Amino acid sequence: QVRLVESGGGLVQPGGSLRLSCAASGSIRSINRMDWYRQAPGKERELVASITNGGGTDYADSVKGRFTVSRDNAERTVYLQMNSLKPEDTAVYYCNADVYSITFQRLNVWGQGTLVTVSS
Repeated sequence: QVRLVESGGGLVQPGGSLRLSCAASGSIRSINRMDWYRQAPGKERELVASITNGGGTDYADSVKGRFTVSRDNAERTVYLQMNSLKPEDTAVYYCNADVYSITFQRLNVWGQGTLVTVSS
């Protein structure tokens, strides 16, 4: 079994910063791409940022220049540094990972989500 656990969400004022973490655990052989998604109330879930196991990154246009995704392969953890936060960044943020288990199963795993609220 493979789990992803996010942390770091909370309430922040506009212009502030937060750092989200997502730690993978379980019967993991390797982790390929790791993504951050978000879902705002009444909206569809959207891809925010991606990082490959080689460190290549990609971002949604709405967060380019403000968010930075990184990962620690040894710790099986992905981070999302969010700066210059705006009210429209308010959402539940989810971690997603493309994982190979120790039994060579390819799994797509989601975390439980962490709420980010940007408000004064």
